[in-house]
Amino acid sequence: MTAPRRYITTTIPYVNARPHLGFALELVQADTLARHHRRRGERVRLLSGTDDNSLKNVLAAEAAGVDVQSFVDRNADAFAALRGPLALSFDDFIRTSSDPRHRVGVERLWRRCAASGDLYRKEYEGLYCVGCEQFYTPDELVDGRCGEHGTEPQLVAEENWFFRLSRYADRLHRLISSGDLRIEPAARRNEVLALVERGLHDFSVSRSHSRARGWGIPVPDDPSQVVYVWWDALGNYVTSLGYGTGDSTYDRWWEAGERRVHLVGKGVVRFHAVYWPAMLLSAGLPLPTDILVHDYLTVDGRKISKSAGTTVDPAALAATHGTDAVRWWLLRDVPRIGDADFTPDRLTTRADADFAGGLGNLVHRVVTMVHRFRGGIVPASAPIHSGELALVDICRQVPGLVDAALADFDFRRALHAVWEIVEEANRCIDATRPWELAREERKGDGEAARQLDIVLGTLVTACRVLADELSPFVPDAAARIAGQLTPDEGLLPAAQPLFPRLREDAQPVRAGVSST
Repeated sequence: MTAPRRYITTTIPYVNARPHLGFALELVQADTLARHHRRRGERVRLLSGTDDNSLKNVLAAEAAGVDVQSFVDRNADAFAALRGPLALSFDDFIRTSSDPRHRVGVERLWRRCAASGDLYRKEYEGLYCVGCEQFYTPDELVDGRCGEHGTEPQLVAEENWFFRLSRYADRLHRLISSGDLRIEPAARRNEVLALVERGLHDFSVSRSHSRARGWGIPVPDDPSQVVYVWWDALGNYVTSLGYGTGDSTYDRWWEAGERRVHLVGKGVVRFHAVYWPAMLLSAGLPLPTDILVHDYLTVDGRKISKSAGTTVDPAALAATHGTDAVRWWLLRDVPRIGDADFTPDRLTTRADADFAGGLGNLVHRVVTMVHRFRGGIVPASAPIHSGELALVDICRQVPGLVDAALADFDFRRALHAVWEIVEEANRCIDATRPWELAREERKGDGEAARQLDIVLGTLVTACRVLADELSPFVPDAAARIAGQLTPDEGLLPAAQPLFPRLREDAQPVRAGVSST
């Protein structure tokens, strides 16, 4: 049977500034899903990139006194460079201003929608938030300001191209209600349904060449206009696959792929769950199958944002605290629903407790006991019945629990399931007291020897399961655990501290093996 294909994408951020930790959350979530499904035998393609063709980028470049392309290139490079500090495994990275695949695909998508009769020109006047690159009606504002950025929108009047979004309201409602277009969590699905039920209005899909400062993709056959940045940006999910170029990659991953999964922040749900599916319906293309929505990271209760100036540099954070610690906090502490407030102290506390005090301590205890009681040789697997050690059953259950949690887009629940192995392994050590079994073995007790083999073998197996199940979440940490449990010429490596504490005043990790 052919393994299913799963195409996973992040949003593509504006490059008006360097990347911040809020976007790193989405990158790490997407990377974890991609690694997980690869481990389960699926064929996976992971895409990220940058949204270069935005007025925000133009204005930021002007403020910096730098030409737009140079400014965009510099910041886009910083986003692409997150691969190393965050241990990302994306298969493709698209830049909308310079990737030759993109413009031809955007033009093809535009012409398909035009052929469906869904594009028309009209004059209009509206309130425009440059931060969102979106028009708002007065009742959508909060005290006259954009709820996302806290700024007063500009009054804009001009003639642009519009897309007949209103034509697709009923079809979108049916697709979302039926789950054919799956939006998670359910609260976000309900928000989108409520938005559709209030009525969808046609929206502007171009900007005048002059207002866009000439930056962006010209509207096909109308050089006085450039394609609206959101139309341009949303197209990246198919243009990166070669849509419009005849590349078979598009057919393989979009047309024939079983799952087309978008990860998005809650602030851009409207674009991904309403605008983008309607554009695809108009063009006669398949829709995404899953839209997975995360909430925000905050600092002192304020959303992490380049525009607001509340930023945390993920590359710098990884340099000072380590890649594992950054990924771990993002996946272990950020809830499925609700914003999460970040502080370096919270990251440090979590990493020290779980890595040095949890994973590291357990692996150190187990390897130390194998060396002390079996000369570094892992006992051969003995017949172990599920009722003999609860740890065996926990290890068997965890993969299914992780599968179910990640299917629900719940990383914290997935890691809670994995952590059950750590807790049960420690309970197993405390209950079986291997040092006492070793004492009885030295007195000639054959049953104690057999039990000690079972306990040590099961503990090593449990730690290996831990490394395996943790590999999508913290690949570097998992590799270190696996290395500590991989025999060299029949012997496990000598026990070493795998995870040094980040907090200088922290107490050292205890050895964890009671005296004999």
